[in-house]
Amino acid sequence: MFIGKYYYTLESKGRVSLPKVFRTHQKNWVITRGLDGAIFLFPETIYQLEVEKLSQLSSHKRIVRDAVRLLSNDAVNLTPDKLGRISIPDYLIATAGLSKNLVIVGSLSKVEIWDRDKYHTYMETLVVAAETTVEQLPGQV
Repeated sequence: MFIGKYYYTLESKGRVSLPKVFRTHQKNWVITRGLDGAIFLFPETIYQLEVEKLSQLSSHKRIVRDAVRLLSNDAVNLTPDKLGRISIPDYLIATAGLSKNLVIVGSLSKVEIWDRDKYHTYMETLVVAAETTVEQLPGQV
């Protein structure tokens, strides 16, 4: 499980260090386009589970095909180097609008990489709407 928030700097070559707590038990990762302005970083095993879930759905439905494309078209397998750094592909840096200042956050089964300013703006909006959002969730939280 990935939780917490960590501040890092994107190096000029598109590299960033992963928090040690995130990479301690994970060697192989898959990085891909995320949602809400983030990049998603999945442990390879979790990514494979997500792919299996999508593979069980009918590819005759456009929503399924679109979800597959979002999850797979920009995905790249990667392994951190000896210093714990990963290389974020240029096209993901561009699509997420990443600047030099990043926030790397745990999001339970995956890790999200955000531009620091975009993350804080998004979270301010989320906090304002939190009560309504929680009330709309199914079941008990």
